[in-house]
Amino acid sequence: MKRQNDPSGPSKALFNWFPGHMAKALREIKQRLKLVDIVLEIRDARAPLATANPALNEGLESKCKLILLNKVNLSDPLMVKAWSHWFDERGEPYLFLNCFEKSSLNKVIKMAQDIVEKNRLKCDPNYVSTSNKLKMMIVGLPNTGKSTIINQLANKGATKVADKPGLTKMQQWIKISEDVELLDTPGVMPSQVERLEYGLWLSAIHAIPDDIADEQMTAMFIINHLKERKSEDFLKRYKIPSFDLSDEEMLRQIAKIRGCLKQKGEPDFERVYKLVLAEFRTGELGRTCFKLPPIR
Repeated sequence: MKRQNDPSGPSKALFNWFPGHMAKALREIKQRLKLVDIVLEIRDARAPLATANPALNEGLESKCKLILLNKVNLSDPLMVKAWSHWFDERGEPYLFLNCFEKSSLNKVIKMAQDIVEKNRLKCDPNYVSTSNKLKMMIVGLPNTGKSTIINQLANKGATKVADKPGLTKMQQWIKISEDVELLDTPGVMPSQVERLEYGLWLSAIHAIPDDIADEQMTAMFIINHLKERKSEDFLKRYKIPSFDLSDEEMLRQIAKIRGCLKQKGEPDFERVYKLVLAEFRTGELGRTCFKLPPIR
């Protein structure tokens, strides 16, 4: 993706990142659905729709599913409430969680078991459970916290964890307990991201690697999003006096405050872009969501 000289705005390019291993992983996911009782779909709580993958939902009509919206600790609490109401209205089982909090993860297995039991009873009113065995599959976009959730559930380093999209390359069964097994799958992106806005969201939360997306575009998207949201955390972090500053003035202020300078004191915009991306992803620029739920 071509970098632009003007630091103030994104182009009209589309984001597409679908390596060959993802196509293979998607085929294998669909083939192995019959082996599990329920699918756990991991999304990012800051972008509940943009981090959904329609391709993963194909063929799930008769399969139980629980949507886990991770990184709620980085999300705007008021907008999380709005999204919760939206999911309630749609009747979709969901749970907002922080993958580093054991209390919220403890609810996952219980919710999954309840969903499976209710579905079995719905299909057969005379159904009586004779086994507590539960087989789950976990799916989602890259870097949504899937591996961390698995390791927390299994109480061990069951999978590799890194802040790098696309780390898991193969499916593997993981024993959570004597009665619960989980099939881990590689992160799978949509084969095409048709909306620039969604592509920028996915880049901002690092579902798309920075060497695929354009760091300048993504950083400026984040800055403009926080300006639009009137984020006081953003102003305080970089000691920006006003939201009325132009994009370039804001970039120069960030460079000055955080020492992103070249020789002779000129701002190093490349370092500023990397800084904004890193600090947004760790929550240091405040809690946010990218959009309110669609109006039904």
